[in-house]
Amino acid sequence: MKIDLRSDTLTKPSKGMLEAMMQAKVGDDVYKEDETVNKLEERVAKLFGKPHALFFPSGTMANQAAIKLHTNPGDQVICDKYAHIFNYEGGGASFNSGVSCKLLDGERGMFTAKQVEAAINPPDFYHSPLTTLVAVENTTNKGGGACWDLEELKRIKKVCETNNLGYHLDGARLWNAMVEKNETAKQYGEIFNTISVCFSKGLGCPVGSVLVGDKKLMEKSIRIRKIFGGGMRQVGFLAAAGLYALDNNINLLKEDHKKAKEIALVLNKVNYVDKVEKVETNIVIFTLNNRFSDDVFLETLKTKNVFISNMGQGKLRIVTHLDYNLKMHESLLNILLNL
Repeated sequence: MKIDLRSDTLTKPSKGMLEAMMQAKVGDDVYKEDETVNKLEERVAKLFGKPHALFFPSGTMANQAAIKLHTNPGDQVICDKYAHIFNYEGGGASFNSGVSCKLLDGERGMFTAKQVEAAINPPDFYHSPLTTLVAVENTTNKGGGACWDLEELKRIKKVCETNNLGYHLDGARLWNAMVEKNETAKQYGEIFNTISVCFSKGLGCPVGSVLVGDKKLMEKSIRIRKIFGGGMRQVGFLAAAGLYALDNNINLLKEDHKKAKEIALVLNKVNYVDKVEKVETNIVIFTLNNRFSDDVFLETLKTKNVFISNMGQGKLRIVTHLDYNLKMHESLLNILLNL
């Protein structure tokens, strides 16, 4: 039995999801004639209380399109030092939009309104980049699946409004945050100008993200997607997976969170772990003591058919997901206890 916990992107479509995909009514999405894509976009837009949504092949492309929509070349984006748009999108912000990132030293990927205020370059000081966008990631990937405080997000919104800055949410795992904190999509829609949400992580879809946003910003989104090579044809087969996930998989995230917390409890007991970071959702980040090197530990797990991620700098990561069942979970806990 293989236990693969490197990422929640490793899931495969369930039987029910595959059936929904095969029954999808499709058309040419470049002509906006794929009724299943249109249905998904309308549904996600309505969920967040936004006028417009657009389907993308990846969360990275959705984020990069949002940055492009908010900025001009030479501008600067404020984000956390752990931000996905800075660390894990191939330098796309500078390549695609010609912008730089001002990195804030937040806590587990989360910063404060006061930090944002202090980081804004004076708009009339032409020697420094023009600050035009604040980007937030919820939950934070590199921060261990941490959930932002909604009230702090509202305070940052006020700073953005006062300083005429755009406000984007990388919501790759926003579904996890909403389930864990009993929040709604509408609450986030009221705060942010643009939001990207992913379907191929916790919700178990094979491909796909959606960008939602305010009307004036999103008017150019389909052009930006085309420029980035994201125009798709009969993509309703994938959109059908997203619709199925919204109907069937959101509440299942609670199980992923429960399993992750149980893994953290075991890791806190064993004598080879130095520290386990706080676990809120489906990501467990931990460091080892000198009993094991990272490489030896990972190889030892591989001999037992268990696979996890090395994040570098001594950090190891476990991510629970839809395909990680109870039998696998019990086996993993037993393996960890007896290494």
